[in-house]
Amino acid sequence: VQLQASGGGLVQPGGSLRLSCAASESISSIFVMGWFRQAPGKEREFIAHITWNGGITIYADSVKGRFTISRDIAKKTVYLQMDSLTPEDTAIYYCADRESGSRTYDYWGQGTLVTVSS
Repeated sequence: VQLQASGGGLVQPGGSLRLSCAASESISSIFVMGWFRQAPGKEREFIAHITWNGGITIYADSVKGRFTISRDIAKKTVYLQMDSLTPEDTAIYYCADRESGSRTYDYWGQGTLVTVSS
């Protein structure tokens, strides 16, 4: 599975962005799609995930209530709606796919940069 993330950019504090992650191949084996981020000098951080078939979501405490993950099965795309952004949200955002039966994320997108600054 190849994943293509997009939608990053520069936004002012308090603003919103929507990231997209499109899968280029068959999605029949996808169990979970997740979003992660890595800020400069920090480790990669889990943001949210959604189960592909059931649409069950989980969020990190740092984004709960501000970010919303969703998916469009027909478009083979997962989204991350980010609202009330703060400078602390500045990072490269990655999408990833965990295959059925896997305990880890198997495929990763290339990342998209989000910068929150006035």
